[in-house]
Amino acid sequence: MLFFAVGCGGGGDSSSSSDKSTPDASFDAAAQRFLDTYVTGDGRVQRADQGGDTVGEGQAYGMLIAVAIGDEDRFNSIWGWTKDNIQRPDGLLSFLWKDGKVADPEAASDADVDAARALLVASCRFKKPGYKQEALDLSKAILDNETADFQGSPVLVAGPWARKDPITLNPSYFSPATFAALGDATGDGRWGSLSASGRSVTDLLMPNEGSLPPDWADIEKGKPVPISAPGQSGPGRYGFDAARTLVRFAEDPDPAGKRIAAKAWPAFEGKKPADIPIEHDLNGQPAGSTQHPMALVAAAGAAAAAGKEADKQKLLAAAEALDKRAPTYYGAAWAALGRIMLDSTALDCG
Repeated sequence: MLFFAVGCGGGGDSSSSSDKSTPDASFDAAAQRFLDTYVTGDGRVQRADQGGDTVGEGQAYGMLIAVAIGDEDRFNSIWGWTKDNIQRPDGLLSFLWKDGKVADPEAASDADVDAARALLVASCRFKKPGYKQEALDLSKAILDNETADFQGSPVLVAGPWARKDPITLNPSYFSPATFAALGDATGDGRWGSLSASGRSVTDLLMPNEGSLPPDWADIEKGKPVPISAPGQSGPGRYGFDAARTLVRFAEDPDPAGKRIAAKAWPAFEGKKPADIPIEHDLNGQPAGSTQHPMALVAAAGAAAAAGKEADKQKLLAAAEALDKRAPTYYGAAWAALGRIMLDSTALDCG
């Protein structure tokens, strides 16, 4: 399988100094394990541990992982299945497919953002300009249907349903690296504004060193406020969703994003991987005991942003080992994506 240790539009020596190391065998192994285990022959990414259903997020994860390792055939099949089965008339991706049909047609903006990024990378990696046009079409649908106003600038909301007052946000859907790439590709300044508003919201939600972002938030009186998941009660918390925030901000090309992710590092510093559960309160204190690879990949994101290379590598390796012992769709996806986003330039395109 072919690796791309530098951006697909770039050249140069992959052994030169960089913020990220050249992908190694564990990068390939984690990616192949996810694709071989969870992608069906026709390109459907199935949540085998959750009844075998499919979500738009999973299709986008599969696309990102396939393009990162240069697996064009698998990328083509995953995107083909996605278009044929869950793409909505407005271009966005339906949330849930189950038992042979769409079970929930609502869109979740993280799936759309990740799919647009994967298409953009595929257009240059595989030299297929048609993929760039599809990325641009999807990016326009995101701007038209999944943004709202925050302090005079657009902000990415959780989906088309989340634009009504109070605006609902999922900080782990903010992807500054993707917004920057789409801004370069489209020339649309709104993508830069989305990066800025995502940083502003997340920074406000993490007021202190050692703070962690919430899974969900809404905008109340012009300010972001942590909330429980839609349809649930209780205080905002850091869990399976919020953990992704630290990875996405750690790969932000702007140092301002990395500084936000680095604020979380004191919550994990000095702890053994086995002592880092997924559940935390927003002050950085453990609030549960669930061991999951996503918890460790998130901690690796905070370590990377804080410049703790050895800790990052230890945590990424621990995440992969944990997924091997107790495999899950979500854990395998982020064991691979953690390496791809934090330890390589495989998703660069320019």
